Amino acid sequence: MQILVVDHPLVAHKLTALRDEHTDSPTFRRLTEELVTLLAYEATRDVRTGPVTVQTPVAAAQGVKLTSPKPLVVPILRAGLGMLEGMTRLLPTAEVGFLGMIRNEETLTASTYAERLPEDLSGRQCYVLDPMLATGGTLAAAIQFLVDRGADHITAICLLAAPEGVQRVERELTDLDVPCNLVIAAMDSHLNEKGYIVPGLGDAGDRLYGVAQ
Repeated sequence: MQILVVDHPLVAHKLTALRDEHTDSPTFRRLTEELVTLLAYEATRDVRTGPVTVQTPVAAAQGVKLTSPKPLVVPILRAGLGMLEGMTRLLPTAEVGFLGMIRNEETLTASTYAERLPEDLSGRQCYVLDPMLATGGTLAAAIQFLVDRGADHITAICLLAAPEGVQRVERELTDLDVPCNLVIAAMDSHLNEKGYIVPGLGDAGDRLYGVAQ
């Protein structure tokens, strides 16, 4: 798995504001969208394109366009939804699927509870959106789910990652026979005893949408 930590002052600036416990949910959502757009710029460097000729007001010009099948953006519910607008702002012609996965807080393993994806993903590039790569179980399971359906290129975009989570993803996907990339804003120190990233930014879903009582 190729890992890219995006080193850019605007990324660091927006991430710092996201970490701040005093940042309210509306501001948190806006900053997340902006940060994801910056990460998506780097994440889409390998998006598939083909040559095309267009007519300018002066002469013919050679260029490129996205090829078919269209890229598929897959936010992992629910926190991944907060990243969707930032991704589709940069890649508006992409198709969008949804994958619902839940982590067992005792075993820290992930299971699928909902999905809205094509049955056949053959030849598809998929961009998985999940704010926090903590224990790694959810992301590893999501990537394997997409590959099992035929996806042949996976890029995961996360705001933060912990070394333990990255190691688990790499370990569980050792036999993966398709290219897999990880693009993140920062690699944090470690996980605490509850499986939260330290220093992290708290529970991304709760900070995006509030705590449902």
